[in-house]
Amino acid sequence: MPAPFFLDLSHTSHTRARTGIQRVARSLHAALSERALAVTHDPYLGAWRLIEAWERTNLSAPGAADKRRAQWPLTARLRGEFRRWSGAARGSVARLAALKTAGLIVPEVFSPAVATALPQLLAATRGPRIALFHDAIALKFPELTPAKTVARFPAYLHELLAFDGIAAVSEDSRDSLTDYWRWLGARTPPPVQAIPLGVDEPTAVSASIPAAQRTLPTVLCVSSIEGRKNHRALLDACEQLWTRGVKFELRLIGLAQPDTGREALMRVRELQAAGRVLRYDGPLGDAELEAAYAACSFTVYPSLIEGFGLPVLESLAHEKPCVCSSRGALGESVRGGGCLALESVDAASLESAIERLLISTEELGRLASDARTREIQTWPGYARDLTAWMSTLSRRD
Repeated sequence: MPAPFFLDLSHTSHTRARTGIQRVARSLHAALSERALAVTHDPYLGAWRLIEAWERTNLSAPGAADKRRAQWPLTARLRGEFRRWSGAARGSVARLAALKTAGLIVPEVFSPAVATALPQLLAATRGPRIALFHDAIALKFPELTPAKTVARFPAYLHELLAFDGIAAVSEDSRDSLTDYWRWLGARTPPPVQAIPLGVDEPTAVSASIPAAQRTLPTVLCVSSIEGRKNHRALLDACEQLWTRGVKFELRLIGLAQPDTGREALMRVRELQAAGRVLRYDGPLGDAELEAAYAACSFTVYPSLIEGFGLPVLESLAHEKPCVCSSRGALGESVRGGGCLALESVDAASLESAIERLLISTEELGRLASDARTREIQTWPGYARDLTAWMSTLSRRD
């Protein structure tokens, strides 16, 4: 059997949230199967270690949490502090180094505390060390990004220089990172390769529900509720359609970001109070999400900017057309067909696009047919591409 990889899941193993990066980290862990040695920096132990049973449960839990932040049970905190007091932390890195790994993969945007400890893990890894790069949205749209993320981001981009390679999730993300490093004057940056992400293969539950069984067509939006996701424009577009008598249900699924999603949540409550057919479910587990895709007519992903945009490909994998932007990383996703791609995702453009697909069964059917014929990358395929590229890298220290 090939040598295993360290997979840093310092955040994902301590939350049941399933927003974009957590979905990537969980899916990569599952796709690497026995080759993934999941590790975490334990702040109570003050050292790196392999994850424990309770953390593995977090990774495989089917439900979804309503908070992104990491949560440590009191027993885990006390156990870590006791082991630190007893001196167990001193041999932790040596024990990891003895595992003779083939490399390290860091799929998360790591925190300052993890960044401080990263040199120890980098030194304990025998093969190439790579990190995934998701996006530079904090630089491009600081007004739509939580203030703490904006303040942290330049240091994070500099810390990525310590790796042997960076796997960007899209061409757009790759170019954003290399452009920033060029501006920064980095003399010997690591190679950056664009490797598009995978999606889950749909299960049997995702078979389409016959139109005769639906009371109203459902327009589905799967996305965290935050400023850059542009829900306000989507809600305004739908309100105009409802006012004009167009009959449909809008269903929103996703975790709300408290800093930048507040305005959209207020608008949701206003429209619900006015009697509009608007359903907001919050975050859902995988089985419930599969059922939501099965029940919808098509999806809308109104985001202004993405590093990749998993919900677009997930929609197409379920043979459901998607209305989304034609720009940036989302433009890369629409190339193979199945999407109604818009130059602008303002309210007027979204209103027109949604109405077109609600009225024109011919266009909706053509887009669904295009989606069915697309070859969409799955997580096992992504893991193979990632590790194959990783094997071509040399250590830079």
